[in-house]
Amino acid sequence: MSCEGPEGPQGPQGGFGPKGDKGDQGDQGDPAPGPPTDLNLQAHSITPSLLLAKSGFENVDILPLISSEDQLDETPNFILGGSADGAGLFATSQGFSLLTNHEDNYAVSRISFDKSFKPIAGEYILNSSGGIWRLCSATLATPEEHGFGPVYLTCGESGPESQTHGLNPYASEGGAGFSKTLSALGKWSAENAVPLPKTAYSDRTVILIGDDDFGGSGEVAMYLTDPGKVGDLSNGKVYVMRRVDLNRRELDIVTGAPVSVEFVEIVNVKTNTGAQNNADAATLSAINFGRVEDIDYKKGGGSNGREIYFNVTGNDISGDITYKGRVYKLVLNASNPLIGTLEVILDGDDDAGIAKDFQNPDNILVTENYAYIQEDPNTYGDEDHDAYIYQYNLTTKELKIAFELNHYRSDATLSAKFKSTATKGNWEYGALLDISDIVGDDETFLLNIQPHTWREDRFRNPDGGSIRVNENQASQILILRGLPR
Repeated sequence: MSCEGPEGPQGPQGGFGPKGDKGDQGDQGDPAPGPPTDLNLQAHSITPSLLLAKSGFENVDILPLISSEDQLDETPNFILGGSADGAGLFATSQGFSLLTNHEDNYAVSRISFDKSFKPIAGEYILNSSGGIWRLCSATLATPEEHGFGPVYLTCGESGPESQTHGLNPYASEGGAGFSKTLSALGKWSAENAVPLPKTAYSDRTVILIGDDDFGGSGEVAMYLTDPGKVGDLSNGKVYVMRRVDLNRRELDIVTGAPVSVEFVEIVNVKTNTGAQNNADAATLSAINFGRVEDIDYKKGGGSNGREIYFNVTGNDISGDITYKGRVYKLVLNASNPLIGTLEVILDGDDDAGIAKDFQNPDNILVTENYAYIQEDPNTYGDEDHDAYIYQYNLTTKELKIAFELNHYRSDATLSAKFKSTATKGNWEYGALLDISDIVGDDETFLLNIQPHTWREDRFRNPDGGSIRVNENQASQILILRGLPR
């Protein structure tokens, strides 16, 4: 398989702009006008669920949808790659399609579902030869929600010289408008690039980027187009977030005390190296976070898309950054996206706080009423539970443990199969998506799981790329029904 080179078709056309030109659609079919009426959500995988519901969430239906050991009817040789992470789902005239990042494979798969939501076929639209970097979280931008697209934004996270891909979700691999590296967004060790909805700023595109830099120099960056240039992914400017008082130290931001922030421009982003971007960010006094992870904005209920939440997972290299992790709330100004307020809402390092059980929050999903926060323990050696998903009530500020990963340590057969260990916290989550509106079934979510110890030779290099030829991890994808939005 091949991939279009680093600088493919640029600008707001070719499937990436406000008109929603899809380019070469391959065999995916046209977008459907709405959810099909013959939806029949059920378990289709031979693998048991790797998720346990915690107290108060026992009524959520957990349906194993597909894993790496499943065989699909129309493509029996397709193997779901390991470390399933960021994802995007969309409806087509034939049913649905799901794009999924495979973080350690450096690849993106596309699974086709019929109208009942049964997985029937799979392929790789980006393999490691074209993916180049670890692909973590992702966002599917659409004209309906973001005012441009469709384009699947998936970030590289293999160090500061990584970049962000833009994939046409309908295109055949290598087809017109299929993939390009978005140099205008800059080089970062990025977890996600999240465009705000068109309700945030109707005449321009704002994309927030989380810099998950292991070296203790993680920033929140912003790509911003000129007014009237919605969907222009080639000519915008890049900014980094700093406190107005220029204090860079993360731990000097404390719970319950919002600080004023502003975004300041990094010039020459297109030609800068990632190291230069980090150096410029330091010169500009950007806030130095301990690995900025996933980002999302509040949905529904008249939300304007300017209320934003992001996770900082933490690191153990400095006393200036969070150790166990934090969740932040960023509110941008209604008329100027370059100013706003920032506050800590959950602090894992506060032993007397409600987030004291945090073991490095990673992915986040924000609905109308809740933030769902997923752990990716950094394996410091002091973990006392397997990775949790927390439910945080945006109104009442109540934090609950909703789910925990199930390693089946007490089941001899399954424990041997999944190669479970006694060590807590060595599996993690990928994307959690609210797919209710897409499939037409309220309180329905899709969850990716990364059972890192489940490795087999038959899972090796499923995407056929040339960079990750020995990667042999497995993945699982679940449907959750009855989870409050």
